[in-house]
Amino acid sequence: MQLTISNLNKTYSNGVHALKDVNLTINQGMFGLLGPNGAGKSSLMRTIATLQEPDSGSISLGSINVLTQKEEVRKTLGYLPQEFGVYPKVDAITLLNHLAVLKGITNAAERKSVVEALLHKTNLWGARKKNLGGYSGGMKQRFGIAQALLANPKLIIVDEPTAGLDPAERNRFLNLLSELGENTVVILSTHIVDDVKELCSDMAIFNKGEVLFKGSPDEALAAISEKIWEKRISKAELSDYKKSFKVISEKLIAGNPVIHVLAESNPDGTFEAVEGDLEDVYFSKIFA
Repeated sequence: MQLTISNLNKTYSNGVHALKDVNLTINQGMFGLLGPNGAGKSSLMRTIATLQEPDSGSISLGSINVLTQKEEVRKTLGYLPQEFGVYPKVDAITLLNHLAVLKGITNAAERKSVVEALLHKTNLWGARKKNLGGYSGGMKQRFGIAQALLANPKLIIVDEPTAGLDPAERNRFLNLLSELGENTVVILSTHIVDDVKELCSDMAIFNKGEVLFKGSPDEALAAISEKIWEKRISKAELSDYKKSFKVISEKLIAGNPVIHVLAESNPDGTFEAVEGDLEDVYFSKIFA
């Protein structure tokens, strides 16, 4: 199964051009869509999930035309949006059973088997009779994945799934996504670089509605190899360094900025060469 996106455009009524000639080919496995908030990632996810129409372009999932065969897409789609609601006074097993009926799993024995298997898979079996209003953020996200997996989807879209999760819940959730990617097309839309680095064999960097990079994390890192230079400076010097060099990132360590500069050689002879990581790739593309 392959997802192909060609020349996709979307402009909203307020004039925001959210998607600009987007072209992507996404194969089975984990695909990371990396970009800052407001980059257009959610617009792309909503379009693929048949929740909004593009102005132009095409999307195909295998032999299915996503834009004209919406019901066929929905039969094989699992979608976990950035924000989703649950009925707070309903327990997990009851709501998941109800959603399974809506997904077309009408046979009671089959439905019972599917629901119980998903609650075990998402590590929610022990809390299956607990009202969803009492779930932690990570538990709600795992419930979101459980409902997305109903009817054995071939395409799974998860939009900013780890935002707000504590480290333990984030690890559980990422491990679950990694398992799913073995047999399914999984699109992970996020602004968290580590999520992509840890999970995805293929990725794209997205900003202002455009694809800035498409390839594997290894290819992304190769592009900046031996081109990242680091220096600790004073706060007073930061403005001048930004004017003189291509500063792609800065972070405060012990009260003073440590900057990374993208350059073919040592910018002024006082920098230290460091091994670039995926965060450097991200910043080099976003602030190019």
